[in-house]
Amino acid sequence: MTHFGLICPASTGHLNTMLPLGKELQNRGHQVTLFAFSDAQPKTLAAGLEFRAIGESQFPSGITSESLAKLGKLSGLAALKYTVNLLKEGADVMLRDAPPAIKEAGVEALLVDQVMPEGGSVAEFLGLPFISVCSAVVLNREESVPPFITNWGYSRAWWAQLRNRVGYKLLDRIGKPIREVIADYRQEWKLPPHFSANENYSLLAQISQQPAQLEFPRENLPQWFHFTGPYHSPTGREVPDFPYEKLTGQPLIYASMGTVQNRLLGVFKSIAEACNDLDAQLVISLGGSATPEALGSLAGNPLVVGYAPQLELLQKANLTITHAGMNTTLESLNNGVPMVAIPVANDQPGVAARVAWAGAGEAIPLSRVNVPKLRTAIQKVLTEDSYKQNAVRLQEAIQKAGGVSRAIDIVEQVVATGKPVLA
Repeated sequence: MTHFGLICPASTGHLNTMLPLGKELQNRGHQVTLFAFSDAQPKTLAAGLEFRAIGESQFPSGITSESLAKLGKLSGLAALKYTVNLLKEGADVMLRDAPPAIKEAGVEALLVDQVMPEGGSVAEFLGLPFISVCSAVVLNREESVPPFITNWGYSRAWWAQLRNRVGYKLLDRIGKPIREVIADYRQEWKLPPHFSANENYSLLAQISQQPAQLEFPRENLPQWFHFTGPYHSPTGREVPDFPYEKLTGQPLIYASMGTVQNRLLGVFKSIAEACNDLDAQLVISLGGSATPEALGSLAGNPLVVGYAPQLELLQKANLTITHAGMNTTLESLNNGVPMVAIPVANDQPGVAARVAWAGAGEAIPLSRVNVPKLRTAIQKVLTEDSYKQNAVRLQEAIQKAGGVSRAIDIVEQVVATGKPVLA
């Protein structure tokens, strides 16, 4: 038996990825402890895993919701800069407090969310093997692939490579505060400096919950990079009540802007207007951003709820209208449901670009959203067979990828051999 430590953000999307991995490790007889800020504790304990709080003074219970409420009102570059500041503060606390807590707990190996690059330095300082977990879009950089913060399509043309290089320079400038915090601790710990973002990731195994078919063509991923497919399960997730008796049996359009970028209530009103007069029923999940009453009367009288049982509704859906968060995207594709994506911030533009590239949906940047464009995209995805066919193609790829079971096979092999696990 191995004692595994998990490092990931306290936000719902990342916990919904990491906790199923932890539960599978536990089911195989391992001890599993999540090291995170206090707000991650309820979901972790609900999943039956152990929990150790990090940075309780700077990040007390409730601060995640408070921060995400602010983030939910932002979009684009402003949202990205706010996120970077949150990650910088979190990295500083994690680098300071996690090593003694992990050492005291007797952890022998770590699973580190890729959006917490400081986790790799913690593992290196402690001399522990670690595996990188890509719960968002793959963050590994290469110039042939656009930066994840952009909605740029994939192209091998010379101008696209130049465009990508400029994009990465902008990303470097924005992410500099995080790099500086990590560099300071690495110097203090007498670890060699990192010169590229890719050096933050594991040299033993990197696992992504994307199917390979949802990623742009890659040329420079390490040999130990694995596309395993999604890690979604009901583990640690509450199933909210839902008025199933109000479903009409018409084709179902499910609209959710997630649990973070969900406070742009005007988007929901545009969605309702765009779906009005269609032979379909619209269900809107507000993701906790407001009460249904706060939206007032909406065109077409859609069914509006504060939270929805997303995994269950997607089994009935014909179309998802989404912010293109990776979890909702993969959960839709796991059910063969095509999408209309309205990316708001962070990695969502990159996910939306991949959905469009794979032919499983249409993408409309938030700044260009209006009712006519939305209606055109919705009708197109609902009526043209290619979108459904490509969503089903990706569903089949997900089913063959192995998911949680394959991911943990790789994790166990890393610990058993101490060597890179090659794809």
